[in-house]
Amino acid sequence: MKLNQPAGHLESGESLIEAVIRETREETAYQFEPAYLVGIYRWQHPVNKDTYMRFCFNGNVTNHDPNQALDDDIHQAVWLTQEQIMRRQADFRSPLVRDCLNDYLSGYRFPLTLLHN
Repeated sequence: MKLNQPAGHLESGESLIEAVIRETREETAYQFEPAYLVGIYRWQHPVNKDTYMRFCFNGNVTNHDPNQALDDDIHQAVWLTQEQIMRRQADFRSPLVRDCLNDYLSGYRFPLTLLHN
């Protein structure tokens, strides 16, 4: 079991904003409205050498659907405090979880107008 923020891939013809809304809904059963970009991150897995790009967003979460099934590879969606998250760093899927959280807590906020389709 690993901790991660909602993450995924772009579908064909989908914008980055559409993808973050869809992935959050599929993995948490909540509606997400992005307001800002927190950061863009690159990480290479040390073993398999796959390279990952992450776009971290800040926004508003609303409209939970408790009857919606989550993606097959998602065990459960949880809400944790900053303290709870930091105590579980050994459970992070990648260092990107920590990096996104630290940048969010540092106040990084970039306008969504940076992103062009």
